Amino acid sequence: MLIRPPDTLPRQAAPRRIAVRVKRKAVPAIRSGHPWLFEDSVKKAPPDAAPGDVAVLYDPDGKKILAAGLWDPHSPLRVRILQKTPAQPPVGPPLFAELAKKAAAIRCGIASDRTTAYRLANGESDGFPGLAADRYGDTLVVKLYSEAFAPWAGDVADAFFAADPGLVHCVIRLSRALEDSPSVRRFFPEPAAVFTAESESFSNPVRFRENGLLFEADVIRGQKTGFFLDQRDNRARVGTMSAGRDVLNVFSFSGGFSLYAARGGASNVCSVDADKHAIAACDRHFELNADHPNIRKCKHEGVAGDAFEVMQAMAREKRRFGLVVVDPPSFAKSAAEHDRALHSYARLASLADSLLEPGGTLVFASCSSRVSADDFFPVILEHAHIRELARTGHAADHPALFPESSYLKCLYAEKLP
Repeated sequence: MLIRPPDTLPRQAAPRRIAVRVKRKAVPAIRSGHPWLFEDSVKKAPPDAAPGDVAVLYDPDGKKILAAGLWDPHSPLRVRILQKTPAQPPVGPPLFAELAKKAAAIRCGIASDRTTAYRLANGESDGFPGLAADRYGDTLVVKLYSEAFAPWAGDVADAFFAADPGLVHCVIRLSRALEDSPSVRRFFPEPAAVFTAESESFSNPVRFRENGLLFEADVIRGQKTGFFLDQRDNRARVGTMSAGRDVLNVFSFSGGFSLYAARGGASNVCSVDADKHAIAACDRHFELNADHPNIRKCKHEGVAGDAFEVMQAMAREKRRFGLVVVDPPSFAKSAAEHDRALHSYARLASLADSLLEPGGTLVFASCSSRVSADDFFPVILEHAHIRELARTGHAADHPALFPESSYLKCLYAEKLP
């Protein structure tokens, strides 16, 4: 883990501006505010354009400016569009500050002494296409998914620190796709780096609260930015329907759903995850919250193993649960995996159905943007003997303002007799 002072974060003192002419087919999407310009929509661009150059987008004739963004030469999303109207500041620190301030205002109803972790910027939907920013207590975690933001990382961090004065530390993380990028490694030689003037006060994992419960996030090596903040509302809802029930949490990660169920009065909770370290984190979170009487008396069982195999074994043993949570990772990271993902969802729905007692509740989520709600919900309802109760989507701090940004879907259903 590299720890550096904040003034070593990369900043753009004199960014290069380049003219990019787009093909006619791209004009309607740009004018409608879409944040991406695809590679096959570029008509003309400088051959030496580099990651992070400010790309000013012109119409096909090169006469009218349409928008501006950051050049991303090695991605099919060739330009990440940030400035969509002339009324906005030009791409750079003033625009980042405006976007961060607007994003912080959306989250003002979430932050409290009881909830100290939430998403500060949800990529494209908050005007930052190619990155995500989360707050864990006094720590900002920015995850880069685009080369274009690497030379601007310090300017982006400055914007969030100005919009959220309680921040002290900044962690920059690279998506797996960027870890071998020479242009990114020039700024960030390691997959994660900490920038802080108070190095003695930074420790990992970072401790935070969510609806009064205490959690820890490994902001250096953990999945996403360290925790699955997008499921906060669904976790809270599960907590309200767990009293007196035996609860099964499949793909548990570090036990968020499990802990809420225990606090809600569950008799027993079983957490299943393929990663033994995730199961250890589940146990750790139960220990951290043992001062709550319901959590202290709830029996927690952690099972490290393949979810399909564990559920099959439980079905053979005729185990039954009053509530089953299925929250798998993305089964479709590309369009080619769509059908296979639906098959996996169908298998899990059938297995979950076999483990539910009559009248029990199934909570089944999908985090794959490649599988639409129109495809996802019918598959679950078809392969389990259940009655739909409700559907949920994105929380307020995870807005999805255009179709490609929508990914989170969750079904609540009741097992029929």
